[in-house]
Amino acid sequence: MVGGEHPSPFPFTDVVTTTTHKSLRGPRGAIIISKAPLGATIDKAVFPGLQGGPHENVIAALAVCLHEAAQPDFKQYAQQIVLNAKALADELTKLGYNLVSGGTDNHLVLADLTNTGLTGKQAQAALEKEGIITNRNTIPNDPRPPYDPSGLRLGTPAMTTRGWTENDFRQIAQKIHQVLS
Repeated sequence: MVGGEHPSPFPFTDVVTTTTHKSLRGPRGAIIISKAPLGATIDKAVFPGLQGGPHENVIAALAVCLHEAAQPDFKQYAQQIVLNAKALADELTKLGYNLVSGGTDNHLVLADLTNTGLTGKQAQAALEKEGIITNRNTIPNDPRPPYDPSGLRLGTPAMTTRGWTENDFRQIAQKIHQVLS
């Protein structure tokens, strides 16, 4: 949606939620976007019941990240995030990893580790020791419990922000494979 890499979901849904700290590069938080008839109901449910008082510093940081997302170069950043995720997914597939969706068309790659003999928790810990931050994650019909699932989630926004491109992500896939082997 933001950056033009995906079509708007609003022809198909009434409410969309998103985080503000990953692809948008803002402070940790979330945004709820809805069609007009639901706005007042959602607002009433969120504040004051679920959300505390406003934090002006976070509101200011959100304003900055949303302003950046409205700039023309954010589209290039969004495109690079997807290119990087596809390069990571393709290289992991070549290395024998099963990806839940067979690849990716967004900022995330979800690997099914059931054929590796590792759990998501083990893989996450091993990679973190090498400075590679990932998240253990459940997979569809996961035979393992959520606290130690069979999947590993990898995202590309943070390193894309630092200027990494497809070749860098192919190299990180190689490093991931080296660590997990």
